[in-house]
Amino acid sequence: MLKMIALLKRKNEITHEQFVQHWLEVHGPLAHAVPQIRRYVQSHIVTTSSRPDIPDIPVDVDGIAELWFDDMAALEEAAGTAAMQRLLADGAAFIGEIKTFLVSEHGII
Repeated sequence: MLKMIALLKRKNEITHEQFVQHWLEVHGPLAHAVPQIRRYVQSHIVTTSSRPDIPDIPVDVDGIAELWFDDMAALEEAAGTAAMQRLLADGAAFIGEIKTFLVSEHGII
């Protein structure tokens, strides 16, 4: 299984609340049309916390997206679909900045 994690920051002209509403109500349903996506999770930032013994990483995001694909071939196949192009085009309408990671997930508990 291949997992993609993306840190998302809203466009400057919209509020965090508008970002979350669009992401959940408009963008999220578009993901259903991409058959190669096995799982899609939106994590909406509510608050942050710090530790006194470890410095913060200076990052300001409005949400974290997680997408699972069977493998790299499935991700590449998804990228070529019209459904994924609609999903990406919608993202460009409300996401101001993004950083995406392909990760190897190791469940501990």
